[in-house]
Formats: sequence, C-alpha cells, structure tokens
Amino acid sequence: MVDERKAAILKAVIEQYTETAEPVGSAAVGHASKLNVSSATIRNEMAALEAEGYLMQPHTSAGRVPTEKGYRFFVDHLDIDKLAAMPPSAANTTVAGFFSQLRGEIEQVMQETASLLTNLTDHAAVVVDDSGEAAKVRSVQLVSLAERTVLAVTVLSTGQIMKHTIDFEATIGPETVEDAGRALSAAGEGTTLATMPTPEASGDEAVDALARQFYQAISANPSEAEKVYVDGTSKVASAFEAVDSVSQVLTILEQQLVVVSLLADVVERGLSVAIGTETGVAPLAECSLVVSPYDIDGEHAGSIAVLGPTRMNYPQAMSAVAVVSNQLGRLLSDGK
Repeated sequence: MVDERKAAILKAVIEQYTETAEPVGSAAVGHASKLNVSSATIRNEMAALEAEGYLMQPHTSAGRVPTEKGYRFFVDHLDIDKLAAMPPSAANTTVAGFFSQLRGEIEQVMQETASLLTNLTDHAAVVVDDSGEAAKVRSVQLVSLAERTVLAVTVLSTGQIMKHTIDFEATIGPETVEDAGRALSAAGEGTTLATMPTPEASGDEAVDALARQFYQAISANPSEAEKVYVDGTSKVASAFEAVDSVSQVLTILEQQLVVVSLLADVVERGLSVAIGTETGVAPLAECSLVVSPYDIDGEHAGSIAVLGPTRMNYPQAMSAVAVVSNQLGRLLSDGK
C-alpha cells in the first residue's frame, strides 16, 4: 500500500530525478517533500517503496530512482482537472497566441503544431493527421488541363486541398467540365468525402461520366491515409547517453506506419501516457509517450504526442499536449 507519506516521498524522488537525472537520496527527499519526519524515517519509507517495486537502487551506495511502476503511480495520481483549471501560464498564452495567428494549408498547420510542442516540452513531437475522415467538403472545382485531362480540386473545411488528375479516352469539352464541377460541388458541400453523395443524373452522359470518374479518383487516393509530422528529433540525442538508444528511437520516428499504429494503440487502450514497456515497442523501453487525440466538430481527426525519456516532466508534458490538442481541434473545426 502506498499511503500519503509514501506517495509524497515517491513524488519528491520523481521530481528530483526529473531535474537532475541523478539517483535521489533521503536528504534531498526530506528537503523537497517538506515532510516533518526524520531522515531515518524517510530512508525506511524509501526502502519500503523499493521493496514494493516503485523505486530501485542502481548502486549500493547511491540514492534511488523511479521504476515504471513508480512513474505509473505518479501519473495516475496527477490531478489533471486541477492542472487544466490553473490560471493561464506563459505556455498557455503562447499556445493561444500561436493558434490565433496560424494560417496556411493543413500541412503547414500540422508541421508548425509539431514544432510548437517541441518548443513547449523540449521533447520530440508527433502530429498524426487523420482529418480527411472528419473534414467537410467546402467545394469541388474541375479544371481542364488538356482535351482529355481534367484536374479535380477538392477544398476541405480544414484548409486541406486535394488534387486528382482524371484522364478520359474521349475529348471533354469545357462546358461539360463546368457542369460536372457545379454538380459535384453542390452534392458534396457540407459532407465528408466518405459520405459525399453522387449527384443526381443530369441527363448528360458526359457530365455523369465525369462525376463517376471523380468518385473513382478519390476512392483510389483516400484522404484518410494518415500523414505524420515530426519535430524535435534532435532532442532525442540529448535525452539518452547510449548511442544505440538514440539510433533506435530515431528509427522508430522515421517509420510512419509504426508511429501511427503506436499512437492509435495507446489511445485505444484509454491511456494518455504510455511509460517504457507500456508502449509495446521494444526500442522505446526507456521512453514515455504522452498522447492526446483531437477532434473536428466532435469527430476524431488525429492525435498529437510528445516522446521523451521516462524521466520527463509529466505534468508539463501532459498539460502542453492537452492544451495544444484542444486548440488544434478548435482551429480545424472553425476551418481557419
């Protein structure tokens, strides 16, 4: 059992170890925890926490460091609601200002969001864009590129612009292109690509054929294919002493499918923080992942995360990820 005193001691060890990366002794715990007990009592309680698997002693004469179990207890007992209700910090003000001024296409928004997360946490940051599933169609425009080639430009509510080239065996006249574009835009406006209805038959076989070709094009190139944006990989090098660890973590970050699956798995398990082996990816055994999904108009649109060593500052990372995911979802929902 971890009573109130043990919890305070564990918290002090974690906070000291996060700051110094050095094993923590009883004297430092006594000063940090402000417990009105003797050093002997603190040593006994630290020994008990070690016996219960919350702390470990890397060397006989050294202090103690947290284990995965210790970090998990610490994270599970953080009062996230209290953190969220705190007065706006400089970081929160920075986030609000960032998103109030952020403009550009979806790719730029996502990459700059990843950069913001890295700046806030000093860790590698990942943004997974799955917004094609939730984004609404704003307009569809068809443009003649040649006698038998048409460019379809679909603008989504998130600002994402999708382009598909459609080739025909026969010549397509400009009036046919204009009529099909108007029909597609009217049918699709306000729907998602997945739910976009086929326009009613126009009576013009060429217009209807062009509309069918458009649907085949977007089906062959689905917008819901996740896009991954990473920033702060240079932070990985400073977080680990072992070169092998750095190389393995960087390799994971370079594998888009692995990153997407990892974040999705963490979210599906109902976790906001995956610590060490909880990630399920062996090369990340010394890392922690703080994840938050973001929504567009109440629909899941993607996830953001920071990846750092297990001794990361969890309250800071969790707060940053929460506020950024909230602001990103709001921005994309507004379609700015």
